[in-house]
Amino acid sequence: MNNPIGPLGAADEWFNHQIPDTVAVVGTSDPAWTEKVCAMAMARDGSLQLGFGLGKYANRNVMDCYAGISRGTEQITVRGSRRLGDDRELLGAGPIRYEIVEPLEKIRFICEPNDVQPIAFDWLFERILPPQMEERTHNRQGTRVSADLVRYHQIGTCSGWVEIDGERTEMTPESWVSTRDHSWGVRYDVGAPPTDLEPGGGLEGGSFQFFWSPLLFERPDGSNYGMFFNVAKTMFPGFQQKSTSALVEHVDGRIETIVDVEQDFAYHPINRRLQGGRIIATMADGTVRELQVEVLGDTGFHLGAGLYFGWNGHHHGEWRGPLHVEGERIADCTTAENARLLHQIRDTAVRITDPVGGGVGYGNMQPIAFGSFPELGLDAETSFM
Repeated sequence: MNNPIGPLGAADEWFNHQIPDTVAVVGTSDPAWTEKVCAMAMARDGSLQLGFGLGKYANRNVMDCYAGISRGTEQITVRGSRRLGDDRELLGAGPIRYEIVEPLEKIRFICEPNDVQPIAFDWLFERILPPQMEERTHNRQGTRVSADLVRYHQIGTCSGWVEIDGERTEMTPESWVSTRDHSWGVRYDVGAPPTDLEPGGGLEGGSFQFFWSPLLFERPDGSNYGMFFNVAKTMFPGFQQKSTSALVEHVDGRIETIVDVEQDFAYHPINRRLQGGRIIATMADGTVRELQVEVLGDTGFHLGAGLYFGWNGHHHGEWRGPLHVEGERIADCTTAENARLLHQIRDTAVRITDPVGGGVGYGNMQPIAFGSFPELGLDAETSFM
């Protein structure tokens, strides 16, 4: 065929085509094109947290995923990778699966019992708040577009069960919170870093502070609302840049824009784990909400074990063969050595107090503090991403 058309699949039955080809084919040849989901579920007392991620790499013929638990300082992770073309409709690999029960309402995350690690779970996300689109991510490295993707997040609760070493814990909407996001586009951090490009675009000589956080709040009368934060500060000598995307979200779909966010956080000087602090949020009408941030112990799933920023020399979207399943159990993620292997970004389990809105919130906060921050007791020598 002189002008080949991609393989036909079940998704082609639906009226959702966007290019003159089958749904198997995307509108760019960039190998970094990714469709990805990432989710967490946490007990409101901070005793246990589940992590889940799945990525589809149409131009790499790969689907990979991870499932894991964080329990205090301990983390157990299972990862799967497979040839995408063997089953384009299956969302998962090995014992890990993602099921769309009711679009934008109910999603099922599954880790079946397996021979890799003694964990399994079956967790049903149920929405409390409608999904919200985030600001588009558009990054350039020189003249090249290095990232161009869109994402929505959603905040809710969950039910189901999790087993660790054969011991089962039940999850209920009254005692657990769950958040998820879904993104697609040309993504950063896919595949091994190229070695034949001009160096540059890194953070050497500068500093970077970031946090991304979806939160579910409940008032004394049982009513709910949500908050979302995506705040990044990049600083070099003579240069400073800050981006803020933040919302108050209501169950009826209304949103209130937070126009500015200042953070006053404390970090552990060795492993750079968030230790708590406060968020000062300025609303569009000029009013200020000061939120108290409490970290619920050591629980918080490190996304590095899900291949974010790489893990043991492996990366998102990497070809690992027709099917590859692996994992590990780390007893203490807080040591300096393990923290650097796992990277900073983690789904820190937090509780937030909002006196203005009248609610107490629970959710995950993904923080990074890279570089030197003398005012926080952080120096360049102990810095890592």
